[in-house]
Amino acid sequence: MKIIKNIFITIIVLGFLTPFAVLGYYLTQFDYDLSSLVDYKPNISTRIYDKNGEKIANIFEENHRYYADFNEIPPRVVEALVAIEDTAFFEHPGINVEAIFRAGVKVIKAGSAVEGASTITQQLVKNKLLTREKKISRKIKEAIYSLKLERSLTKEQILERYLNEIYFGHGYYGIKTAADGYFHKDLKDLTLKEVAILVGMPKAPSTYDPTRNYVISMGRANRVLSRMNELGWIDDEEYKTSVASNPEVFDETLTQNKAPFIVDEVIRRSHDLGIKDIKTGGYEIYTTIDLALQDAAKSSLKYAYDKSRERIEKYKVYEQKKFERDPSFELSDVNESQLNGALVSLDSKTGSILALVGSVDYRHSSYNRATQGRRQPGSAFKPFIYQVAVDLGYSGATKLVDIAKTFEYEKDGEEMKWQPKNYEEDYKGLIPLREALVHSRNLATINLVNEIGLTQLLKEFDKFGIEDLPRDLSISLGTITLSPLKLAQYYSSFANGGIQVEPHLIDKVLDKNQRLIYEHEIRTKYITEQTQAYIMTTILQDVIKRGTGRLANAKGIELAGKTGTTNNNIDGWFAGYSPTVQTIVWFGNDDNTPMYKKETGGRIAGPAFSMYYTKLLELHPQIQREFEKPEGIIEVEIDGEKEYFSEISKPPRADKEVDPEAELLW
Repeated sequence: MKIIKNIFITIIVLGFLTPFAVLGYYLTQFDYDLSSLVDYKPNISTRIYDKNGEKIANIFEENHRYYADFNEIPPRVVEALVAIEDTAFFEHPGINVEAIFRAGVKVIKAGSAVEGASTITQQLVKNKLLTREKKISRKIKEAIYSLKLERSLTKEQILERYLNEIYFGHGYYGIKTAADGYFHKDLKDLTLKEVAILVGMPKAPSTYDPTRNYVISMGRANRVLSRMNELGWIDDEEYKTSVASNPEVFDETLTQNKAPFIVDEVIRRSHDLGIKDIKTGGYEIYTTIDLALQDAAKSSLKYAYDKSRERIEKYKVYEQKKFERDPSFELSDVNESQLNGALVSLDSKTGSILALVGSVDYRHSSYNRATQGRRQPGSAFKPFIYQVAVDLGYSGATKLVDIAKTFEYEKDGEEMKWQPKNYEEDYKGLIPLREALVHSRNLATINLVNEIGLTQLLKEFDKFGIEDLPRDLSISLGTITLSPLKLAQYYSSFANGGIQVEPHLIDKVLDKNQRLIYEHEIRTKYITEQTQAYIMTTILQDVIKRGTGRLANAKGIELAGKTGTTNNNIDGWFAGYSPTVQTIVWFGNDDNTPMYKKETGGRIAGPAFSMYYTKLLELHPQIQREFEKPEGIIEVEIDGEKEYFSEISKPPRADKEVDPEAELLW
C-alpha cells in the first residue's frame, strides 16, 4: 500500500514538474531572437500618383504592404479585432492560460481540436517568427516567444505590428493595404461593416476574401459584429444597421498599374534622385502626369497607327494589282510589323510631362521610344534654323532663294557632291521665308543656312543647348538624332514665348514617414525675345492651316507645329503646340527601315496630334485656346495677307531686287 502511495505521489510530482522541465529545455536549447519584431521594419510598397492625386500604380518587391502607425488605426478596428480574436488581449501576458485549459477540455470531450487558444500575440509570432507546422514543439516555442515579446513591446506596439504584418487575402499585407485594395478607402473612412470584413479575414484569408467569396465574407463579418454586440461594444441599432449593409468591393490587380510607361520611367529616374529602395521603401511619388490625358495620348497614337496600317494594306493591294499587270513593277519591300510610335506632351510653361507613351502597345513592346529612342527629326528641325534667322532680323516676308545647287566638299580625302532636292521636286526661285517653312522647302532652307553662314548658325544654336549637331549643311535637313522628349524640350522655346523649359516627370517625393525628400524646381533658359518667338508661332500656325501639317488641325483651338519626314520615309514626326500644351508625335519602323513611301510626318503623325488635342478640349474645355500677341508686334498687310514684324524683324521699306540665280557662297 505504501509503495502504491509513493508511486502515486511520484506521478503527481512528475506531472507537476514535467511542464517546467519541458519549458526549461526549450528555453535553454533555442535562441529566441525577437529583433525582427522589436525593430520592425517591413518592406513597404511605393505609391505613384498623377498630378491630381489619382493613384497610377503600386510598386513592390514581393509583398504588397502599406504601413499604418498605431495612431492611424481607428479604435473601432482594435475593438473589432480584439472582440473576434482575443477578448482578454489587454489582460494576459502573451498567452491566455484560461483559454488554453478551456480549449483542452473541449479537445478531450470532442476527441479532436475544436477550438483554438492563440492570442493576438501568438498569431503575430506564428506569422513572423515560426513555421506553420502543427507540432507541440512549435506551440511551446510560440508561447515562449509570446511571453518574451510582451515584455519587450507594449500592447499598442504589438497591435500595430499585427495589423501591418498579417495577410488579408488577395495579395494584401496589412490592414491599410487591404482597406485601400478592397474598398479604395483610408482606414479612417471605413464603415463598421468594412472594418468587420477586414478583421475577420486573417483566420482564413482565401476563404474570406470578399472578391472571391462575398457571401461567406459577409457571414464572417456579421459574426464579428455579433461578438461586438454581445460584449456591449456596439448597440443593437448599430449592429442591425451594419449587418444589413453590403459594401462595394473592388477586385483589382496588386500593382493597379494604369500607366506602365510612366512607372518604368519613374523607376529609372528614381536612381538619379538617390532612391535605391524604391520597391521597398514606402515612398509616395507624385508625378506631373494627367491620367486622363495619358489615356487620350495612348488612344490617339493607336488611332493613327491603325489608320496607317489600313493605308498600308491598301498600298499592298494596289501594288499587287499593278505587279500583275506589269511584272517589271517593283513591289515595296516594307516590313510593316516593325511600325511603332511614341507621343509626349508637356505643359509649355512648367515643363511638366502631362502624357508620355513609348509605344503603340506596352504589352507587345515596353521599350520607351519617347525617352530612349533616338531618331532624326527631319524637317521638324527646320524651325530652329528659321528662329535663328528671325532673331537675326529676318521676317516672314524676307525672300529666300529656292533653286537647286550642287555642293562640292571633301570627305576622307575624296571629292564629294551633294545635290539636295525639294520633296515636291520643283523650284520656286524666290519665296518668302514664311512660305518656305510652311511648305517645308528643303532648298530654300539650305540656301538660308548658306546665307547665314554655317559657323554663325552653329554658334547661335549654342543657346538652344542642342547636342551632337552635324558640322555641315546637312543640318538643314535635320540629320541629328534625338528622342521625342528631347525634341519637346527644344520646342518649348517656341511654345513658351522664347523661354526653353526642361521637362520633368516627378514633382515631389515623400518618404514612408511623410517627410518631403524631393521637390522639383522649374529650370528654364532664355532663348529669344517673346516677339521673335511669336513671329515663329504665326508661321507654324500656317503650317497647320494650309501647309504640310493640315491633318494635325483640331477644331476649337489654335495650334502651331511642324511636320518632319526623313529620307526614304524612315521617320514621320509632328511637333507642335497650343497656347499652353506642346506635343511631339513620332512614327517609324523599329529597325530603321523605310515606312511605305506615302507615310509622311503629316500623314501618319498629324492625325494622332489632332485627335489628342480634340480629346484635350473635351477633358479640359476651360483651357486657353488662342495665342496671345505680345507687345511690340507690328502687323502689316502684304499682298492681302497679314505679316508680323518687330523691332528686330522690321517691316520692309521697299521691295528689294534679288537675283535667284546669283552665285551662292559656301
